[in-house]
Amino acid sequence: MLWTVDISDCPCQSTLEHKLRAAQYNVEHGLVDIDDAEPDTFGAGGFHGPEHLLSWLCNNRPEEEPMLSHGDYCLPNIFLREGKVSGFLDLGRAGVADKWQDIALCLRSLRQNFTGKFSGQPQTGFSDELLFDTLRLKPDWEKIRYYILLDELF
Repeated sequence: MLWTVDISDCPCQSTLEHKLRAAQYNVEHGLVDIDDAEPDTFGAGGFHGPEHLLSWLCNNRPEEEPMLSHGDYCLPNIFLREGKVSGFLDLGRAGVADKWQDIALCLRSLRQNFTGKFSGQPQTGFSDELLFDTLRLKPDWEKIRYYILLDELF
């Protein structure tokens, strides 16, 4: 629904230029909570810290496919009615951004919720393939990883 909105006059920008600048601010001001990050993001086998991650993100920027992005497209921010999205909550980070930002955060949220990370009760019925079949897209795993890592700095 959001991706079909005309962005030609959109005043809100969440492109990588803007997001990386905001991430840099968060890193420089100690606003990154590494304890809230995915387990493999920092530490052994991951990044040495937020500065290291930010450097990697700046040096590995993907080409963007700009659309109107929700900005935090995860299950708690979506209203569903009869199995279809009927509305959105928390559009404070919405703006022009790569569509893969929404896809990455949605995928992470679905995985976390269906594995029982928050409820302790694993659920069945979800697979990555189901999401991409519904979106009629081939997954871009590099962009998905990039945008999940970028979100670790917010």
